[in-house]
Amino acid sequence: METTRIEELRSRAIPPASHLIEGTPHQASDGGTLNVVSPIDGSILTTMPKGTRDDARLAIRSARRAFDDGRWSGLAPSSRKKILLKWADLIEANAEELAVLGVRDNGTEIGMAYKAEPLSAAGTIRYFAEAVDKIYGEIAPTAPDALGLVHKQPVGVVGAIVPWNFPLMIGSWKLGPALAAGCTVVLKPAETASLTLVRLAQLAIDAGLPPGVFNVVTGEGAVVGAEIAESHDVDVLVFTGSGATGRRLMEASAKSNLKRVYLELGGKSPNIVFADAPDLTAAAKVSAAGIFRNSGQVCVAGSRLLVQREIHDKFVEMLVQNAEAMWVGDPLDPNTQAGAVNSEHQLAQNLAFVDEARTAGRTIATGGTRILQETGGTYMAPTIITGVQPDDRVVCEEVFGPVLTVQPFDTEEEAIALANASKFGLAAGLWTADLSRAHRMFAKIQAGVVHVNTYGGADITVPLGGVKQSGNGHDKSLHAFDKYLDLKTAWIKL
Repeated sequence: METTRIEELRSRAIPPASHLIEGTPHQASDGGTLNVVSPIDGSILTTMPKGTRDDARLAIRSARRAFDDGRWSGLAPSSRKKILLKWADLIEANAEELAVLGVRDNGTEIGMAYKAEPLSAAGTIRYFAEAVDKIYGEIAPTAPDALGLVHKQPVGVVGAIVPWNFPLMIGSWKLGPALAAGCTVVLKPAETASLTLVRLAQLAIDAGLPPGVFNVVTGEGAVVGAEIAESHDVDVLVFTGSGATGRRLMEASAKSNLKRVYLELGGKSPNIVFADAPDLTAAAKVSAAGIFRNSGQVCVAGSRLLVQREIHDKFVEMLVQNAEAMWVGDPLDPNTQAGAVNSEHQLAQNLAFVDEARTAGRTIATGGTRILQETGGTYMAPTIITGVQPDDRVVCEEVFGPVLTVQPFDTEEEAIALANASKFGLAAGLWTADLSRAHRMFAKIQAGVVHVNTYGGADITVPLGGVKQSGNGHDKSLHAFDKYLDLKTAWIKL
């Protein structure tokens, strides 16, 4: 994006946001609002509704009616496809506006946000739209006197709760397959990143999505999210966020209608560098980007670096150089490589992890401090911590900030043991020129995706999902449809 265009969009006043229910804007039923605070400079951008349980119920009833009367699920797949493709075109046409709006709201650097948010969302909606009329049922291999037909039908009403780090990208991972399958959706954005998803819903209406098919209710998770999770009219709940919240959502499902719950709960992903890595310079550069881009606020971030002992000291020096060369600052400056931390709360949490490691005698090789405080924004220096122990909290828990721990290892077996010594299992990285080792490691590392001689970049064609306490189910790829389609058998006696 050109600087002049960015500055033009930055200067625009943002009107108060609204829920979108039954295709029309709504304010909170009790008039409550929340301030939208920009992490760029601490300014109040606008307000949004502080949703109530009544607001959530209204949206759920709207989605229920829209599903039951077939206004969306009853359309031919090719008809749904046309509307979704038009929606994708509108997202792409408004990509600059959406990108800048999102950066003002959540602080991701514009160079990443433009591609990872609106352009990614448009591509994801388009991918699932193109797939919807290519999903077939099955004919079972029965005896000659019977016919077994396996139909694939939309599950019904989907409740989607998405996080603040990449709201459009992660939101579209849920919306794309759910809507393409014929489901209706009630979506709750994160309190600190709602604006782009409200705008996305407005574009869906403009594209011709029938009222009630896609509803957005803003507000607090303990209120709006809880009502969605506890509702007997929500058939499937999909969530990306913290483990603690994921547990509460599963409890709510058990106490209500036993709705299916699919969770992506983050990770503490190991990034393993062997001495025979094809290019250590590239490995250091990509590994630094894999934790410090978007200030570490990436669910698959390579936050645990495991380095073979013979290159440990040299590689740490290279990492420090890369970290200290990264430009941290105004996320709407195209030259910025790492933007703002999402909120004061998140920044304080990040710094607490570093302070605890420092108190324990660990080495802060670089960073570990708040920076640019004079701007009023929330910024943190890229941080590398060495000399850590496997049971240190900063090694075990997801920081969700620009904080990297480094641990040495000697053998392949030790690397595997360290990599798997985590309650999480979302992603991993592996750097080696030994193809046999890469295959052995891939089989043994407990993670949903393993990057080999790179970190990040897996596109929409492959699934993303975790093992252990990183959750269940998969976003992305055709496998994402599994969450939103029921199998229904017709057994016919001939």
